[in-house]
Amino acid sequence: MHTVEKIGGTSMSRFDELLNNIFIGGREGDALYQRVFVVSAYSGMTNLLLEHKKTGEPGVYQRFADARNEGAWLDALETVRQRMVNKNIELFASDFELRAANQFINSRIDDARECMSSLQRLCAYGHFQLDEHLMKVREMLASLGEAHSAFNSVLALKHRGVNAKMVDLTGWHRDAPLPFEEMVRHSFEEVDLSRELVVATGYTHCSEGLMNTFDRGYSEITFAQIAAATGAREAIIHKEFHLSSADPNLVGADKVVTIGRTNYDVADQLSNLGMEAIHPRAAKTLRRAGIELRIKNAFEPDHAGTLISQDYKSERPCVEIIAGRKDVFGIEVFDQDMLGDIGYDIEISKLLKQLRLYVVNKDSDANSITYYASGSRKLINRAARLIEEKYPAAEVTVHNVAIVSAIGSDLKVKGILAKTVAALAGAGISIQAVHQSIRQVEMQCVVNEEDYDDAVAALHRALIEPENHGDVIAAA
Repeated sequence: MHTVEKIGGTSMSRFDELLNNIFIGGREGDALYQRVFVVSAYSGMTNLLLEHKKTGEPGVYQRFADARNEGAWLDALETVRQRMVNKNIELFASDFELRAANQFINSRIDDARECMSSLQRLCAYGHFQLDEHLMKVREMLASLGEAHSAFNSVLALKHRGVNAKMVDLTGWHRDAPLPFEEMVRHSFEEVDLSRELVVATGYTHCSEGLMNTFDRGYSEITFAQIAAATGAREAIIHKEFHLSSADPNLVGADKVVTIGRTNYDVADQLSNLGMEAIHPRAAKTLRRAGIELRIKNAFEPDHAGTLISQDYKSERPCVEIIAGRKDVFGIEVFDQDMLGDIGYDIEISKLLKQLRLYVVNKDSDANSITYYASGSRKLINRAARLIEEKYPAAEVTVHNVAIVSAIGSDLKVKGILAKTVAALAGAGISIQAVHQSIRQVEMQCVVNEEDYDDAVAALHRALIEPENHGDVIAAA
């Protein structure tokens, strides 16, 4: 019985520590095996290949998409090459390993360069449109980062005497893509987990095109599918932190506690707030396969971390986590003609989806709907203008807000609303809206953006520290 374990880019950039903590640690002989590792690109590499995830600064892909000539993106690709070679120099002191690592990534980058140059020349003819091929280019570039880190990991493990094997899911030089599930299953057919430690790429090339649906969230989708396809005993995600009762930077490191156990419902609520324990679609795959998920701190290997399962419920109702997000705008649409007409909600929801704005929540009354959406201010303002154009009689107002949530596997806590209101009022914070569903796993409070930090600290003090602190520790 084996585990499938995912390591993110920030952790991969501290690879020497990972070797000592996770890949090898104190293991010897057979204890080294029955493990599959799914790795992301080193920190910052995908930003250079595509675009910066937070600032939007263009990488190779974005420059290629906007380019009128080869020079517009070629320098950016060579910057990636140099960054990858520098990483190899950092990792490998031996000439043999360094030459092998450089030869591998130089070959991949040369292939990508030739492919992109040929495509650009082809699309200079009117019969071929670059837009039709851009997603393929995006996927090809993204795969370079994962292939680089996976190859290096196997090289380093072999140098340490481990029988490591790379499972390359990038489809490089493959004649035609397979369906996603078949690609994963086929790639593991010849693997002997009892005597091979497997390192797989986080990107999978497939006929569906993972980036069409998940964009840069593809590595967790790959991770979950590998776990399901191979019948893993447990799935593990290694992060740079524990899944805790709140952000220690906001409430104090001495106040937070690691969540010992929770369920997939709680993980989904965190995803909705942009604080993913795991991507919801990946969680769905693990749920269906009956596989439990463990979240661990990559740099505290002896800590059990957080176990997430399908049916877990806390021994008694309690709040487990205070979380939230600040990058939220309330788009309030008021129109007296709205009463009884569900078309407003349908059409506005379609518009927000077309703009790729993420709706965290929404509320409504007889003649207004407010959408709590995450996205750039530019897109939010555009959405407001388009709504006004579609409904000239409507009044559209944009509010700068934040959402703070109390989350738990069983949130049927008596008096929780009263405690929440009192805690926020005591901290001088005005509540703009409150949401709580019958399912009783989350209660959201909408507050002014500038009150977010204080609201998290106030709710943690009121709902977790005095009453439930011991329960959370006991769950660990």
